[in-house]
Amino acid sequence: MDGVGVLIFFALVGAFIFAKARVPSGAVAFTVVALALFVATPVGRGVPDAVAGFFSTVDDAATPVLNQEDSGASR
Repeated sequence: MDGVGVLIFFALVGAFIFAKARVPSGAVAFTVVALALFVATPVGRGVPDAVAGFFSTVDDAATPVLNQEDSGASR
């Protein structure tokens, strides 16, 4: 495992320890650090695009409902 992989592992272990101790702020902080480290790796470079694509799809599906556009179906 390379240096970044070890840091990600320790960040996840820290998040797990804080979660078991029921300290949510510590668990969230360690999880955010682990996610930031993962996105910095070559494997995680596609994560921001995948998240953006997911939210774009959800937005496209939700916009007609939220704008109460008539789809032609009777209620």
